Amino acid sequence: MPNVTVLLDARTVPDARLAVVHPKRGVAHTYASLRAEVDRVGAGLSALGVGKGDRVCIYMDSSTEYLIGYLASWRIGAVAVPTNIVFRERELLHAVNDAGAAALITDAGGAELVQRIRREAPTLVNVVVVGSAGPGEHAWDDLGPAPAGMRLPANCAFDDLCQIQYTAGTTGRPKGAMLTHGAWAAALDAEREALGLGPDDIYLGIYPMGHVGVSWGLAVLRAGGTWVVMDRYDLDGYLALAREFRPTVLAGMPPVIHGLVHAAPGAEEALASARLIISGGGSLLPTVWEAFDRRYGIPVANAYGLSETIVCGSGTVTLPAYPGLHAGYRSVGVPVGYTEVRILDPDDPEREVEAGEDGEIALRGFSVARGYWNLPEETAAVFRDDGWFLTGDIGHLDSLGILYVTDRKKDMIIMSGWKIYPTEVEDVLIRHEAVADVAIYGIPDERRGEIPVAAVVPAAGRTITLDDLRSFCKDRLAPYKCPRRLELVEALPRVHGWKLLRRSLRERSS
Repeated sequence: MPNVTVLLDARTVPDARLAVVHPKRGVAHTYASLRAEVDRVGAGLSALGVGKGDRVCIYMDSSTEYLIGYLASWRIGAVAVPTNIVFRERELLHAVNDAGAAALITDAGGAELVQRIRREAPTLVNVVVVGSAGPGEHAWDDLGPAPAGMRLPANCAFDDLCQIQYTAGTTGRPKGAMLTHGAWAAALDAEREALGLGPDDIYLGIYPMGHVGVSWGLAVLRAGGTWVVMDRYDLDGYLALAREFRPTVLAGMPPVIHGLVHAAPGAEEALASARLIISGGGSLLPTVWEAFDRRYGIPVANAYGLSETIVCGSGTVTLPAYPGLHAGYRSVGVPVGYTEVRILDPDDPEREVEAGEDGEIALRGFSVARGYWNLPEETAAVFRDDGWFLTGDIGHLDSLGILYVTDRKKDMIIMSGWKIYPTEVEDVLIRHEAVADVAIYGIPDERRGEIPVAAVVPAAGRTITLDDLRSFCKDRLAPYKCPRRLELVEALPRVHGWKLLRRSLRERSS
């Protein structure tokens, strides 16, 4: 299998066709100019000494430059390490040091924080800044020059690593899922086929490029379509872009679909060009799905997958061409691409359960990650030798092979598509002088899917408010990880005085 960027060359697409546009920044690229920029930046990274297998971290807001940095890294055989601009120092430093990043691409919004962590990041030799470069940095515009003609990508095998995607795990620190060129090639074709993407499609994308949901936009480019980038979602802006660009494919997630259900009259006209909307990153409540369907009549591609499977690269989705998959507004559809799905006994993964019986969802396919970066024990726990990946999610298959997700085995919280690992947040909040003990757990939320709640035992003689917790948390973690509710308790429920029972907290709040 060649370098995955070959799939994005779109050689049958006219050079002048619009590939990607960022309306807020007034930036657009045709397929010809996008290829030229990817080659230029790739050549520039190579000139700085970045080679095959080296890790390149990207830390900035969603933008055309983020996309180009992603593809340029793949093009030269380097390994992209996407992160999000909302990361704080400790989160970005973990990604840089754990991956051993040799280079980092950022912009004016991230350069100051990057400078602060450099002294603690011994592998980080090169920092490229979109905009004005400071001491010891390289300016984006100074990379290159672009080589003459199309530059051949680095020769890469199917199993060669091309990305480390950090995802919340079971051990307190985000784990780096190792994604390969072959996995991405299979994922892009699976998503293209699942959505029926073609060169006439216009995609309104809202998923941050540091999120594996970037795959939907890349699948549109694989099909020769146009990707309209929205870096900060808000309902009014979303509808305005829909009116302007007349997208055929909409990115969505439960909070977006919830917002559209309650949008002011006239939203129907704004979305009249759409033939489908994607939902993923969390549970879409049946009441919200049904209300959206009745108001707009736009089929929902309700997708199930994980960072470890490149969303539905090895996962499932409700295919718009098969309306029966929407019956009851509950399923996440059927396997796509080369995916296989099994439901296993959570206590005995060697035993497959019967149709209709809940168990742990296991996925197998070409887009499943190779494992977790530098974590052999964690890898062995969920990536089986026979290719099956144990997702930690609970669900069942019906007699027709349609998948339903019913619960999560892990304590991970998914809010608006973002994964929140409770231990990481607890580790921060327990440092607050007014907190004697704390537990973070998720409760259902109609708009966001779930929200994090903090159950706090106050220190003796102290009082604490939700604003206190959020202020303390925001200085140390990305804002989406901060608790949305506070519950004051005398003691936390524990087994034998040590094992926390988050389920008891969730049941108490329900």
